[in-house]
Amino acid sequence: MKTKTSIRRTVLSAAAVLFIVLLSACQSMAAGTGVLAQAAGDLGVIDQGTATTIVSAADAWSKAQEEITPSQEYYIGRAVGANILTNYKIYKEAPALTAYLNKICSAIVINSPKPELYAGYHVAILDSSEINAFSTSGGHIFVTRGLIEVANSEDTLAAVLAHEIAHVQLQHSLKSIKSSRFANAVVETANVASTAATGTQLKELTETFGLSVDEAVNALNNGYSQNQEYDADTLALSLMASAGYEPASLLTMLTSLREKQGNQTRSGFGKTHPSPDRRIASVNKSLPNYKVEDTKSFRAGRYKTVM
Repeated sequence: MKTKTSIRRTVLSAAAVLFIVLLSACQSMAAGTGVLAQAAGDLGVIDQGTATTIVSAADAWSKAQEEITPSQEYYIGRAVGANILTNYKIYKEAPALTAYLNKICSAIVINSPKPELYAGYHVAILDSSEINAFSTSGGHIFVTRGLIEVANSEDTLAAVLAHEIAHVQLQHSLKSIKSSRFANAVVETANVASTAATGTQLKELTETFGLSVDEAVNALNNGYSQNQEYDADTLALSLMASAGYEPASLLTMLTSLREKQGNQTRSGFGKTHPSPDRRIASVNKSLPNYKVEDTKSFRAGRYKTVM
């Protein structure tokens, strides 16, 4: 015969599973679950500690399902940009070059599916010989002097900017944030389940859900996933073609990166991007879908003047 304690554990375990399913259904249900749990705690139906844990988990699920508004997207991006600028200084010695990059950026985005952001797109040069580039959800795009020096035409510069613009338009950084929120909600839900678990069960729950959090944090700190990088390259081809730039210039840029960096993965682009060889192979698969008239020669004069 089951004791009252074992029955209680069985009921709580079943309730925890149902809780996960219900919370994943919609944000309003998550909020309602929190209200009901608090009421149950106040009435003594469940102990106050369990009620508090359920309320916390409900809040986490509600937050995980919130839509990020354009203004929030911008301010999140601005905070990320500020973080980047704690490690790099803005290059101010060539304002004409900065203006040139912003004009290229404008030409790309005005012909793109998402020509406007909350505060627009802005390109800045980082005073570093490192070969790298960054973008934030707010439309801030940072390109190092080292990466600019690798480019040999306006079209290869456009390839760099189109790749970063693609990250912004595909909302890759926001997806990382949403993944992190979801992982946090799962952990909070695990805490509900753990009220009915003991010993080995609790240890397994902690290890399983703790790993999810680690993966989410690593995604935020170590750059986008390789699939996201490939997706950004594919969209970059489309963005370049729509703006009249030669899409094959992305291959030219990747080849130059390979010559400069090889396939090393310890610094710069190599740390947060797939190897140039893999990106080249991926781009070659999509490139035949994007054909434009080769007009690079018309842009050679202004590139030479600015550079």
